[in-house]
Amino acid sequence: MPSMNSDQLFGLAERILRAADVSSHEARIVAHELREANLVGHDSHGVMRLMQYAGNIKDGYIRPGAAFEVVREAAAYAVVNGNFNFGQVTANRSLELGIQKATSAGTATVVVRNCNHIGRLGSYAHKAAEQGLVCVMVANAPGPGGVAPYGGIERRLGTNPVTMAAPYGRGAVVLDMTTSATAEGKLRVAHQKGESVPEGMIIDGHGLPSTDPATYYGDPPGALLPLGGPLGFKGFGLAVMVDVLGGMLSGSGVCRTDLPRGANGVWMYLADPNAMMTRTAFDELMSTYVASIKSSQRLPGVDEILMPGEIELRRREERQRDGVVIPDETWRQLNVLAAELGCVIDDI
Repeated sequence: MPSMNSDQLFGLAERILRAADVSSHEARIVAHELREANLVGHDSHGVMRLMQYAGNIKDGYIRPGAAFEVVREAAAYAVVNGNFNFGQVTANRSLELGIQKATSAGTATVVVRNCNHIGRLGSYAHKAAEQGLVCVMVANAPGPGGVAPYGGIERRLGTNPVTMAAPYGRGAVVLDMTTSATAEGKLRVAHQKGESVPEGMIIDGHGLPSTDPATYYGDPPGALLPLGGPLGFKGFGLAVMVDVLGGMLSGSGVCRTDLPRGANGVWMYLADPNAMMTRTAFDELMSTYVASIKSSQRLPGVDEILMPGEIELRRREERQRDGVVIPDETWRQLNVLAAELGCVIDDI
């Protein structure tokens, strides 16, 4: 299995996207998001997505260069139409707009419709926190999803992730989670590695528990389960409300048959702590809280209590140093894709 450093990951993604007739500006935005996902350990949202994106461009679902359109707005909100450009391009511009409004008005809400897969959700909340803002963000799947409702067998929901972030010290506390037991991309990674997945994540096409990711892609297809195991009704409930916020409130929709798997509707809320209290007071509260959590007496065998997002920061340090291993099957598919697009990647 090849190992790639940060620059190689970026170069790989950029080269393939440029070969797919994506502009240099947009290719760099998407390549950056894919590279960052790999670096923090979320390979499910990294360069393996290039095959999906290239196919969506070919099929007309992703429309590089499509206009970023603000449908309506006021001081503290905006409705954005991405017109099916890359999700990463639309989401980054929407976040920039939301940060401007929240900094001016104290809070801001931005919803996005007609948006393709935006990648790792936590990336955007983290950026907002680095700008000194608190951020809550959800993304729904207006098109086909892969998650069964609680008590059901058939796919009816997306993985419908939720992220929340707050500034802390020089960094941020970042929650980034799916409302399903796992992300579909993580199943894809396991499938390409020939590995099984833990019990309680998926069922096969007959509703039986499975640990083989191949059953998810089988005939009849399996489904992801809601987050929570025996308390899966909680993950299911969260997923439903993400569809309301990200799908219905944005106008992106639900239950659409004209979209590929992976399209997103987005809802984001940003708040400036300076509008609620002094930033110094907020920072003091965060420091006191984090110290309280980390000083808890630990279970046997537990060396340290980590805050949300801390494991990603450590993985990033490790992978910046040691590189990112690309599974053989992913590398094979990337080379096939590159050949189809008329570019070479084995010299990166």
